[in-house]
Amino acid sequence: MVTQVEITDGLRQLGLDRSSDVLVHSSLKSFGYVEGGAEAVCQALVDTCGTVLMPGWTFDLTGVGVPPGLERPDNAWPPAEDWATFDAGMAEATAYRDDLPVDKWLGQIPDVLRTSFAPLRSSHPLMAWLAVGERAAEVLAGQRLDWPLGPIEALGGDVLLLGVGHTSNTTIHVAEQHLGRSLFYRYAKIGEGSWAELPNISGSSQHFDLLEPLLRPATTEVMIGDCRARRIPIAAILEVTRQLVLADPAAMLCTGDHDTRCAAAIQQRLKQL
Repeated sequence: MVTQVEITDGLRQLGLDRSSDVLVHSSLKSFGYVEGGAEAVCQALVDTCGTVLMPGWTFDLTGVGVPPGLERPDNAWPPAEDWATFDAGMAEATAYRDDLPVDKWLGQIPDVLRTSFAPLRSSHPLMAWLAVGERAAEVLAGQRLDWPLGPIEALGGDVLLLGVGHTSNTTIHVAEQHLGRSLFYRYAKIGEGSWAELPNISGSSQHFDLLEPLLRPATTEVMIGDCRARRIPIAAILEVTRQLVLADPAAMLCTGDHDTRCAAAIQQRLKQL
């Protein structure tokens, strides 16, 4: 069993305190049994750190397909065959609201932060962020509809990986996008019968763990229960990724896998050279 006190102690062992601003990617089950569940994890984070940022994304509820006839180069997503197909998807989708639950694939912890800690939430129809703490409003103001990852840049500080790998590390996408790759258009329902095209949505991350050896010198690590907890400065992640992609436009992208986003991301980068 892991207690809130033990989680707090582990965060402090990582060097976190009230001056720390952290972007948290997490897995509750990685801890083992947590007394108080996800709420205890959130409470430890909020009590320890100055500002806590988490993804509050809603792709599964608000996302819709590509409208027919609307094709973007290297976008890795074909348009719907006809308007009837597209309209059926629209009917099933939910227009974005601030009270929508966070996508389940992001884990339980972000949605408990949403329901129990009164965070501020940005209003991007696919990639809203949740923030609690002293700089919450400032950090969320870094997001625009055309730059959904802006809060990461506004935050600075550190990425905190709680029981997850770099495949969950969204900051790597920021560096990719600075260099002209992993820039996709996606679509969301924004009202009854209304949809929006949203640029600069990030792509595949399945090979991001290849960065771990390169980031190890900048990583602080402790075990909290069964959870491998890692703290990595955002600046280090951006620089290491930048150097890797500059050296190889296809770095960390799939080779031989059936993910069309990888091939599209490579082509996006090559067009920038």
